[in-house]
Amino acid sequence: MNSLHELIALHYVYPLTLNKLQKLLETSRSISNIKNLSSSNFSQILSISTKNADNILLNYHRMLKINLLDAYTSANINVIPFNSEYYPEKLMELIDPPTILYAKGDISILKNPNKIAIVGSRKATSYSKLAMEMIVPPLIQGNFIIVSGLARGVDSLAHSAAIKYGGKTIAVLGHGLFHLYPKENKKLADEIEGNHLLLTEYPPYVGIQKWHFPMRNRIISGISNAIVVTEAALKSGSLITTEHAIEHGKDVFVVPGPINSEQSKGTNSLLREGAIPIWSGHQILEELKLFLR
Repeated sequence: MNSLHELIALHYVYPLTLNKLQKLLETSRSISNIKNLSSSNFSQILSISTKNADNILLNYHRMLKINLLDAYTSANINVIPFNSEYYPEKLMELIDPPTILYAKGDISILKNPNKIAIVGSRKATSYSKLAMEMIVPPLIQGNFIIVSGLARGVDSLAHSAAIKYGGKTIAVLGHGLFHLYPKENKKLADEIEGNHLLLTEYPPYVGIQKWHFPMRNRIISGISNAIVVTEAALKSGSLITTEHAIEHGKDVFVVPGPINSEQSKGTNSLLREGAIPIWSGHQILEELKLFLR
């Protein structure tokens, strides 16, 4: 049986990360042998209950009888396993890289090594829109892909600016491709699907859960060379993305904000902690050019 077929079936019933798959492979020695593991072995390797292991293996055997790859292809979903030429190498630096990525759109965008994440508050003000006008055009001219998370606020502004100025953008989702969040971004999502890229680690049926979004943020950071934060409150979720970036030695660029703005308290705090202040995309290119030659 084709190992990709088996991997897709396993990931469908249990969307495990690559480090967990590697634990299974240490015992089974190949993807094809995973289906032959006992429930007790499976549960012990992954530190889950035997009952849970029973259910996973039962459903796994059921899904092996279905050609999921054909089903995904008919839905215009590209499956990008960890050993694909399109799988971003930078993700391998994560503690828990995704085993499979699911994509809609132009997957050739993933081949471009120059990617910048732009993140920030869902309650972004006109200040972030102004920042996009100063930051995004030079990055597009420098052949950078704009990466964000399709959320309200800064994410939407970043994607829209990339499109407006003739660049390419990647929207990393915290759910499967059969869902959309937030609903008001449908038109933007359709544009990205048609000419850019929607990307997620979750199988298409997986719905929207709050805990998915911090996981999503590690991929936004993981595939990017650096992070730009325009506006963020002190408890903004975008600060999770910057934490991932800092852990992996990536530059964090911050747009300084007004001292009386709630949406700039998080960004100004990042500056105090050593982030790089910027107000133009040219500054980012200057900072990165030594590392990207």
